This record gives sequence, C-alpha cells and structure tokens, in this order.
Amino acid sequence: MDKKQYIGIFDSGIGGVTVLKEILKVLPNEDYIYYSDSKNNPYGDKKDEEIFDICDKIVKQFIDNNCKAIVIACNTASAKAAKQLREKYKDKIIIAIEPAYKMVFDYACEKTTLVMATKGTIESEKFHKLYEKYNNNKTYLLACKGLADIIEEGNREKIKIYLKENLSSYIGKVENVVLGCTHYPIIQDEISKILGNVNFFNGANSLAKHLQEVLREKKLINKQKRGTINFIDSSRLSGKKERFFKYLEM
Repeated sequence: MDKKQYIGIFDSGIGGVTVLKEILKVLPNEDYIYYSDSKNNPYGDKKDEEIFDICDKIVKQFIDNNCKAIVIACNTASAKAAKQLREKYKDKIIIAIEPAYKMVFDYACEKTTLVMATKGTIESEKFHKLYEKYNNNKTYLLACKGLADIIEEGNREKIKIYLKENLSSYIGKVENVVLGCTHYPIIQDEISKILGNVNFFNGANSLAKHLQEVLREKKLINKQKRGTINFIDSSRLSGKKERFFKYLEM
C-alpha cells in the first residue's frame, strides 16, 4: 500500500485557515497538514533572511512527512521566501498566496482601493512589482502593524478598537478593499461595519484553483475518499486548535 501523501499548508498562525477553506471546496478528498507557526508570529516584522530560515525549516518538515504539495498561506512568507524555496526545492510543488491587487485591475480598476497588509508584504519587492504593474492611481496602502496578532488572539474587542482607529479616515473614500494577509478575511464583517458596502478581494480562491490545476496536471489528485486535516501549532498554546476548526466551519 502506498504511503499517504499530504498537502502541507503553513502560515504564521491560524490565518491560513481562510486559504484552506477555499482549497477544500475544490480538493475535498485530500489529506492535509496545517502548520500554524504561532511561535514565530508575526513574520511581517522580521528580516528577509530570518523569514526564509523559518519557512525553510517548515518546508523540510513537510517533505519529511511525505507532502506532495506545499502551500505558503502567508502573504509575507510568499513575498519574502517563495522564490528562494522554489529554487532550493526544484522538484517540489510549492504554491504561494498572492496579494489580490491584480483582481482589482481585472474587475474594478476604476474604483478607489485600500490595500490592507502587513508591513513586510507592502515593503516587499514582490508586492511593489505587482503594485507598479497594476496601479490604478486610486490606491491607498495601509500597513496594518499588529492586526494579525490581535486576530490570532481572538480578542474581538481589541479588533474593533484597532479597526476603528486605523480605518476611520477611509470611510466614504474607498470602494475596494484588498485583504493582503490571510488573517484578515476572518474579520471581513468587522471591516464592513466600519467601511460600509465595499468590495473585498483576497487571493485564496485563485490559489485553490491553481493548486487544483497543478495537481490535476501531474495526476496527483486523490479521488478515493474524503480527506483528513492534521493541525500543528508551533507555540502549543491552548485554544489554537479549537479556534482553527471553528473558523474552518464558519
């Protein structure tokens, strides 16, 4: 009998659950390992070399656990480490989340846009290339320092206070919001309560379809049974697993 093959997904915490939810819609029969790297959260404030070293260790762990594909469900890690990881592991399938700024260009480029992301993502060369290519000259860039941490905590009151303090100046000014961190879709409703009826964009759906296409092309899709989800948190903090599966079911 063949050894079970997994899809490994990692993020700097439980925020990548928003990516896994989209993947499960198109690949429900796969076996997954989700690695929540809360111990090293946030990635956005770390140097590029440190981010790569952290991601490299996780990728090695996935490979040791027989992962047929690896998903980087963190925009900062994608921007800072994906290219190097693909160069180092040329024979491995490595799929990385992308800030959904191109989607704005494709579907609503004439509208004013707010990009919410970590400092690391906004300052990355990868994002700047994307921004310069698709800039509609009606875009605000907001580095949301500390927001992913608060979402990771699950403290709704802190989230409301943070959003009010940081988004109030954009009320009535933006029509599109790019959620450039996988944690942010978790609080999409809270953002809507402040900014009103805005259009949201994130890269999870596109990533899921791309992963499906790659696995289909390589004839690696598991069609035999409904898959399993194994959750690992590097900090081993209580409550992480419960919150992760709660968000997954929402």
